[in-house]
Amino acid sequence: MTSAKPRKAGKGSARASARLAAVQALYQREMSGDPVAKLLTEFHNHRLGATIEGEEYRNADPELFDDIVAGAVARGDEIDALITGNLASGWAIDRLDRPMRAILRAGVYELLARPDVPTPTVINEYLDVAHAFYDTKETAFANALLDAVARLTRG
Repeated sequence: MTSAKPRKAGKGSARASARLAAVQALYQREMSGDPVAKLLTEFHNHRLGATIEGEEYRNADPELFDDIVAGAVARGDEIDALITGNLASGWAIDRLDRPMRAILRAGVYELLARPDVPTPTVINEYLDVAHAFYDTKETAFANALLDAVARLTRG
């Protein structure tokens, strides 16, 4: 997933770009085990708003990006428990592929820690990210899980 290109400049908002980049950073962390500080530095210096292979990518909201990445890692056990608690019986979070785990972890973090962001916005933004990597079935799964967590955490 870290090799997947982010959306090009001019499409969507800086906040949407921050969410996509945060999912990519969380995926990279799971793959490499890099500490959060190293990930944040790498993304700030080489990815957010960068020109890669001749293509210019839109800027991301750096504060939102940092908050999602650092917050999702810091609250990882709580987030994973919420995800696991909303999986079908017999399923464990490790059974989900890494990109889906990254999407769900970022989305659940925002549902828990960002009451300033409306629930539909959180869910729709992460569904947009899921659409970039998955077909309808997987995106529907992400929608159902994020909606269930939103009902638990936001009422």
